[in-house]
Amino acid sequence: MIKRIVLFLWFLITFVALVYPQAGKGVYQFLDLPVSSRIAAMGGTNVSLKDNDINFSFCNPSLLTDKTNDFLSLSMANYLADIQYGSAVFGKNFKNKHYMAFGVQYVDYGTFQETTEQNEIIGEFTAKDMALYIMYAYPITEKISVGGTFKPIYSAYERYSSFGAAIDAGISYNDPTNFFSAGLVLRNIGSQIKGYYSDEEGQHYEPLPFNIQLGITKKLAYAPLRFTGTLHNLQHWDLSYASSTQNETKKINFFDMALRHFIFNAEFIPSNNFYLTLGYNFRRAKEMKVEDFKSQAGLSFGGGIKLYKFNVGFGMSTYQVGNSVYQFSVGTSLSEFGL
Repeated sequence: MIKRIVLFLWFLITFVALVYPQAGKGVYQFLDLPVSSRIAAMGGTNVSLKDNDINFSFCNPSLLTDKTNDFLSLSMANYLADIQYGSAVFGKNFKNKHYMAFGVQYVDYGTFQETTEQNEIIGEFTAKDMALYIMYAYPITEKISVGGTFKPIYSAYERYSSFGAAIDAGISYNDPTNFFSAGLVLRNIGSQIKGYYSDEEGQHYEPLPFNIQLGITKKLAYAPLRFTGTLHNLQHWDLSYASSTQNETKKINFFDMALRHFIFNAEFIPSNNFYLTLGYNFRRAKEMKVEDFKSQAGLSFGGGIKLYKFNVGFGMSTYQVGNSVYQFSVGTSLSEFGL
C-alpha cells in the first residue's frame, strides 16, 4: 500500500512539474497567504507539524487527526494597503478513521473609485477572492497519513470574474516517540474553468500557483523547543522575479537561490496551552530587501494561549519598516460546550 502511494506521488510530481514549469506566474495567488496567526508567525506555511491544530490542514490535509473533530477556528488579518483577508475551518470525523474538514479562505481588497481617462468619478467597484476547502485525511499506518483537498475558487475584480478548481495532495509522517514529523504536499493542482476575459482566440486561461512543499519538524527531548524547516516551490529552481532581466537573474548565486526555497521557524512550547513562535522566510527577506537600508523583512513572530475553552493566537509578519501584517485567530472545540 505504501509503495503504491509513493509511486503515485512520484508520477504526480513529475506530471505537474511539467505542466506548471514557471513559478511566480498565474492567478489566485491569494491561495499562498497564511491562513492563521500561527502559520503566519511560522513564516507563511508548515506542512509537517502534527499537533492537532486544524489550521495546518489548509497547508497539508494529511495533518488532520482524531482530535480535530468538532474543532472550529476563525482567523482574520489586516494585510498591506488595508486589504482584509481571513479564513474559517471546521473539522468533522467519521467512523473508521476518516477525518474531514470544511473551510473557506477569502480576500477583500476593498472598494475603489471608477474613473474615466479624464479622472472623472463615475462610480465604485469592489475586488474579492474566495476559495472553499473540502479536506480529507486517512491514517494508513500508525505513523503515516495521506490526505487530499478539493478547492472551488471564485475571483471577481470589477466586471471581470473567474472560476477555477484545484486539489492538494499530501502525505505526512509522525513519530511522537522521537518527537519527529515530516510532510510532503502538492498544492494547487488545477486550472481556471472560466478566465477573466475572452479574446478572438476564446477564453484566456492562466496557470494556478502550483507549489511542491516538503518539511520536517523536530522537538528537543529535554527542552520545550521545536524547530521546523520547510522547502517550497521545489518544482522550480529559479525564484527570481518573472520580470527580471537575464543580467539581474545572474546576480543571484546558487546559495542565495537555495535559501529562497527555505522557511525556518522555532517554537517555545512550555505547555500544551501556550506557545511562542519565531519564523524567518528567506525569499520574502530577499525580495523585500532595499539596498543600504536595514529592515526586518522576512521575520515573523507570534504566540498563542488557551483562555477558558478558547485558543487565541496572534501573529505578525514583517515586509518592511512600517509594513507589517497582523493576524488574529480564535478556535474552540464544540465538544467542550456539549455540542
